[in-house]
Amino acid sequence: MNEERTEVFLNSLDRGSTPYLEELYEDAVKRKIPVIRRPTQTFLRFLLALRRPEKILEIGTAIGFSALFMAEYCDTDVRIITIEKSEKLIPEARQHFREANMEDRITLLEGDAADILPELRESCDLIFMDAAKGQYSAFLPDALRLLKTGGLLLSDNVLMDGVVMESRFAVVRRNRTIHERMRSYLKEIKDHPLLVTDILPVGDGIAVSVKVSKDPETFGTEPEAR
Repeated sequence: MNEERTEVFLNSLDRGSTPYLEELYEDAVKRKIPVIRRPTQTFLRFLLALRRPEKILEIGTAIGFSALFMAEYCDTDVRIITIEKSEKLIPEARQHFREANMEDRITLLEGDAADILPELRESCDLIFMDAAKGQYSAFLPDALRLLKTGGLLLSDNVLMDGVVMESRFAVVRRNRTIHERMRSYLKEIKDHPLLVTDILPVGDGIAVSVKVSKDPETFGTEPEAR
């Protein structure tokens, strides 16, 4: 099956987003600003409808597209905290939140997530990790601390346009560190005792993790007789 043709066909069935989000998306693509891809948007819209989160934490705001997308497709009482450190992108994100009348739903925290995450205390139903891919493992302990049991951790762009599947020696030298870190992160979330994780080839790859209350390896086992 031709994957590219399949993706084109499936995208043709998608109803799209609001006019403002569509305009923002097209502008970001033209300017080569990273935003969640079409298939990821479709999948995320489905998950939001399924889980209906009330509190969302996003790590990596960029120009605010994904935060606005989640605010649009959640209930009106959703509260989103999003973190961004780029001084160039922060003013643009704030402008977009104002234009979309979403400032009451979205709170933008300025700075490095590595510094901000340890200070956060409010638990979340969903965490969307879409920042520097080489830092995902560093963000994970605080993400798990903040995520409610039964909550979703979504890690975007984990396939790195197929690079993550290559041998380390097939990757150009400048990308080897991030390649190694992403492979390590994927193994970590697949093996973590508090997570049940699946990695889906949607967009540039998205890892969907559910936080569980006990080691999933023990599910369904009977206690030992005494």
